[in-house]
Amino acid sequence: MYDINSIRGDFPILQQQIRGRQLVYFDNAATTHVPVQVMEAVKQYKEKFHANPHRGAHYLGVKATMLLEEARAKVAGFINAPTPEQIIFTRNATEALNLVAYSFGLSEVKEGQEIVVCISEHHSNLVPWQQVAKARGAVLRYLYLADDYSLDWQQVEEVITDKTAVVAIATMSNVLGTINPVKAVIDHAHRQGAVVVVDGAQSVSHLRTDVQALDADFFAFSGHKMYAPMGIGVLYGKRELLEKMPSFLTGGEMVEYVEEQDASFKAIPYRFEAGTPNVEGAVGLAAAIDYLHSLSWEAIYTHEHELTAYALNKLIEIPYVKIYGPTEAEGRGPVISFTLEGCHPHDVATIVDAEGAVALRAGHHCAQPLMKFLQAPATARVSFALYNTKEEIDQFITSLKLVRRWLGYES
Repeated sequence: MYDINSIRGDFPILQQQIRGRQLVYFDNAATTHVPVQVMEAVKQYKEKFHANPHRGAHYLGVKATMLLEEARAKVAGFINAPTPEQIIFTRNATEALNLVAYSFGLSEVKEGQEIVVCISEHHSNLVPWQQVAKARGAVLRYLYLADDYSLDWQQVEEVITDKTAVVAIATMSNVLGTINPVKAVIDHAHRQGAVVVVDGAQSVSHLRTDVQALDADFFAFSGHKMYAPMGIGVLYGKRELLEKMPSFLTGGEMVEYVEEQDASFKAIPYRFEAGTPNVEGAVGLAAAIDYLHSLSWEAIYTHEHELTAYALNKLIEIPYVKIYGPTEAEGRGPVISFTLEGCHPHDVATIVDAEGAVALRAGHHCAQPLMKFLQAPATARVSFALYNTKEEIDQFITSLKLVRRWLGYES
């Protein structure tokens, strides 16, 4: 039984009123809110165990180390990584993807090879590969979308060839909501000898992740998009790739021995975790994983799928709304981008906030190449999470219908 009232009670921020109206938070693709269970886990760490891990032999140092490594093991289980050593803690998915680009990319991509990126990628999984291509003399190529916003498979087979060194692709678009056929892309890329870097930031809180079943070479995500605190991210990598990659950052904690003219570095994952780690973030991430497991993936998916279908049907009924992405809930995630005829998305976001206390996102969503491909300089975007409701969608639709009147239109 999916008890939405009980779930909403776990998120204190959702209980507040904004200008006399109940807050409706539909900006979950940017960041999700944090349940009390996660807050309590972080609070307990700060009150009882806060210390610098791996360095102190005293009780608090040992306890902090234990909590950090327990979190690493829990993350490994969460995405079905073969070992905890293949889990690297970063600040966020952006840093994780940059780690791959600057460590693996700069050392392994050769001049004349090709890097393939999907046009719908978030800048975090696109801009680093632009830099690698420039630095290494590689060719950057793109996978474009079919009319239904899906990957054109014929193009996948034509673009990903034996010249391809790296393919960068997200499991789910943060703009279109489309769920990419990542497993099929990985299988094809591997047959061509390419390595695949998967941005899982948008999918990890909505879909069960199994990096071994995907056969992903690298997989990155952020804690703050899955009910954990900000400032903690994860990079998973295949052991044989991680072990040959040079360190991304150097200095404290990641060294083994340092002499005047040289240094040696620790084994994975520590060689990629320079400096004091974000232990409280890792503790919060572990608690968020526990929270997700307590609800069951099937129940979360069903609830969010129903919300998405309900919202799509409501938006389709409004004649001056254009939806970017599939208009059916099947095969897509709980992210809907749209425009209102004659209204700039920033005006839409401002007015629905003023009228209905609805928090949504407006802009290019860190996907400017995709916006240019769609011939849309910006869109408004609603994105749902496990605590949202159909009643909130109704509140959003009511405020959305007032936008054009605010701007001087008759309807």
